Formats: sequence, structure tokens, C-alpha cells
Amino acid sequence: MKRFSLLLLGGVTLGITGCTMAPKYVRPDAPVPTQWPAGDAFTQNQPSAGASAAADLGWREFVTDQKLQQVIAMALTNNRDLKLAALNVEMARALYGIQRDALFPAITATGGGAKQRASADLTEPGKPLISESYSAGLGVLAWEMDFFGRVQSLKDEALEKYLGTKQARRSAQILLVSGVSSAYLALAADSDALALAQNTLLAQQKSYDLVRRQYEAGVATELDLRQAQIPMDSARGALAQYTRQVAQDENALNLLIGAPLPAALRPAELDRITPFREVASGLPSDVLLRRPDVLQAESLLKAANADIGAARAAFFPSISLTSTLGTASNELSGLFDSGTRTWSFAPKATMPIFDARTWAAHRASKVQREMAVAQYEKAVQSAFREVSDALAARGTWDQQLAAQQSLVEALTVANRLATARFEKGVDSYLAVLDAQRSLFAAQQGLVAYRMARIASQVRLYAVLGGGGEEEAASKSKN
Repeated sequence: MKRFSLLLLGGVTLGITGCTMAPKYVRPDAPVPTQWPAGDAFTQNQPSAGASAAADLGWREFVTDQKLQQVIAMALTNNRDLKLAALNVEMARALYGIQRDALFPAITATGGGAKQRASADLTEPGKPLISESYSAGLGVLAWEMDFFGRVQSLKDEALEKYLGTKQARRSAQILLVSGVSSAYLALAADSDALALAQNTLLAQQKSYDLVRRQYEAGVATELDLRQAQIPMDSARGALAQYTRQVAQDENALNLLIGAPLPAALRPAELDRITPFREVASGLPSDVLLRRPDVLQAESLLKAANADIGAARAAFFPSISLTSTLGTASNELSGLFDSGTRTWSFAPKATMPIFDARTWAAHRASKVQREMAVAQYEKAVQSAFREVSDALAARGTWDQQLAAQQSLVEALTVANRLATARFEKGVDSYLAVLDAQRSLFAAQQGLVAYRMARIASQVRLYAVLGGGGEEEAASKSKN
């Protein structure tokens, strides 16, 4: 028994501490510049000095509007895509556990007992009529001793794939947080546009009624009447359009949050939504390597690297161990008192001579690693482009919004003057028609620009890696 224990312990030690033949992992150089782009698009609207890194700012700190916070919380609880991502993490963790356990021997124990009564006529005098027998066994079933690191490499591969699925779940959460925020903003903006269309239709209806009365009195021409009808019909069409868009925005938001949007959580006017917190852009090397999609690509690269080690180990002998230790006793006094003990030890080694499949697997593992390198580099480049685009948006939206606001104010004055000139008979209704049409289009553009500017803040937060962990900020401070 003692010899067996020592042998088993030695085998476990050698098997677990066997070397690995995976090549040393070296992170590829990021194929992007070390600084964000510079130029006119990036010089305006810089964040304040106290702005936090997005990855260190939990979404509850970034999203300061209380209603929107509740809507996002509902989505994180009910969204089916996020649930599926979480289940994928659980599946990968289970598969990693299976592969990790292969490093250790599977020890089994068996036991049995039997009781038999003999005939008194066939039993010698003084012998008991009832006999009892017991048996017990301890065994190690076909355990591969990992001298060349094949099982270790497979375990490392499974671990990196598991870590990759965790990063995929973080990506899914970031997309959900930003998607819900953007859908919420779209609903608020289209609701504002719907109210604008309603007010415009009322104003156009009044203008049309005024021209109609003038036409009936013989002051205005039929051309003036038909020109007054044009903006009114356009406003009616816009009213139907935004009514449809508001309904579709609600449907999209309901899908994201996994439940109907409560009436109490409907967004107010776009300007009344509490502004989001500012985020700092940082340096590409600090930001991009913290994004979950880049981390996921790197985990898959490490998994491919470990797979090479498993493929290399297949060229070396595979040693497995099967051993059993058993005891048996026929004594009534106990199982181990005077019974017999037996053990067996059956090592088995398999030495590959030539196997075309092994060579093909080794070549395939190398190609797979090169593919993983390319995918990692592409992830870094895509991330750099997304952040650069978001920074360009932050640097230009304020200017465009200010210009649009000034345009609306100018057209408002022009519309008022054109209407006054028409009412005094100084000018035709064509000038009024042109002013009204231009003003309505500018007001619609102002609503759209306001929404786009706020949405660009959400986009920047997401592409910088924010929103993946609810308590990211508190964790970074501990």
C-alpha cells in the first residue's frame, strides 16, 4: 500500500509538472500610431482636466439621468442577447474545468459484500452455517502522465477560450448599454420632432385659413391659396412620419430592455435629459488594449499559441497509467483484519512513428496562430478607427450645432418678416412659403443635430471600452 501511494504521488507530480512545448507568447506590436489623429476636427470641445477614463467609469456614473439608469438596469436584467452571452461564458468555464481535470488522475473506489447460508447437512460440525465475504478496490483509470505538456497545453487553450468568452460578454454589455442609451435618445428626439410637426401644422393651418379668407374676399389669388396649402400638407406628412418613428423607437427600445417600457420611464424632451459625464481619450496604447474585443482577440491568439504546444507534444510518446489496489476478506470480524490485499500497475506507452494526421495538425495549428495574429491586429486597427471617428465627432458637433441654432434663429425672423409683408400686401405668399419651408427644415435639423451630439458622447464612451462593468470605477480605486 505504501509503495503504491508513493508511486501514485510520483506519477501525479511528474504528470502535472510536465513541460509544455507551446512557443513563448509575445504580444504582437499594435499596427496603429501611438497618438490619436490631429487636425481641425480634434482641436475643439476637448474634455475637462478632471474627465475619467471610460474603462474606469461605471455606466451608472457615466449615465447621470435617473430614468435612463432604470431603463438600462432593466435591459441588463432582461435582454436575451446578454443572457446568451452569459451562458456562453458558463459553457466555456465548464469546458475549461473538464480540460483542467484531465491533468489529475481519476481515482475510483469499489466495494461489495455477500452473505450465504449453507445447508446444515453439508456443513462440518462446529462451522457456522452463515458465511460472509467483503471486497474493496481502489483504482486509477487510464490517466495520461503529461510528461510533454500535451494536456497542459490543451488546458491553457481552454482557459484562454474561456477568458475570451468573458470578454465577449463584456462587449455584449457595452453594446447593450450604448444601444439602450442611443435608442432612448432617438425616442426623445423623435418625440420632440413629433411635437414640432404638430405645432408647425397648427401654424400652417392658421396661415392657410387666413389666405382662404382673403381668397374668398377677393384679396388673394388662387395661386396664393394653393401655395398656402403646400406647407400645411408637408406638415401633415411630417406628423405621420414622426408618429410612425416614435412607435418604432418604442418597439426597438422594448426589444432591447426585454419588456415594455413603463410609461413613467418615457424620456422627456431631449434638452431635459441629464447630460452624460465627460470621458478622457487617453493614449491608444492605454485605451485599445483594455477594450474587451481586443482582449478577446488576444485570448484567442493565446489559445492558438497553446494549441501549437499540444500539436508538438503529439510527436512524442503518450504514457498512460492504469493501476488498482484491492482488498478482500472472508472473516466475520472485519474487512481488513485478515483479508488478502492485491494491487496491479499497468503503464502503457504509445510512441508515434509516422502519422500524416499529426504532421497536418501541427501545420494547421501554426496557420491557425497566424490567422489569430491577423485577427488581433485587425481588432486593434478597427478599434483605433472607431475611437478616432468618435473623437472627430466630439470635436465638431458643437460647432455644427451652434451654426444650426443660429440658422433657426435667422429663419424665424425671416419667416416673421415675410408673413408681415404678405399681410400688408407688400409681397406675395411665395416669400412666406419659402421662409416657412426653410424654417421647418432647419428646426428638424436642429433636433436631429442635438440628438446626434448627445449620441456621440455615448458612442465615444462605448468605443473607449466603457460600460462593460457596472462597478468599474470602484474596482479601479480599490
